[in-house]
Amino acid sequence: MNLHDILFHLFNFAAPALGLALLLPVLGRLLLRPKAALLPWWGQMLVNFVVGVAALGLALWWLGRDGKMMGYALLVLATASSQWLLVRGWRR
Repeated sequence: MNLHDILFHLFNFAAPALGLALLLPVLGRLLLRPKAALLPWWGQMLVNFVVGVAALGLALWWLGRDGKMMGYALLVLATASSQWLLVRGWRR
């Protein structure tokens, strides 16, 4: 495998986490009332991306292969939990 193939595989591995990290802060502001968040929107995206890639990496390690529904469920649960913590969801 050359460098181009490795980068292509890494981007495709992280693409679901990136998409979810981009959508969560934006849709949260549109659908819910704005709250005093701990970080600005770009900081929330960065934290959600790191948490999402970590969740996908954990699922890859645990399950032995990428692309299983349990891994994507862990991705959604982990990023939703981190977004809830970042917007102080317990203070409704």
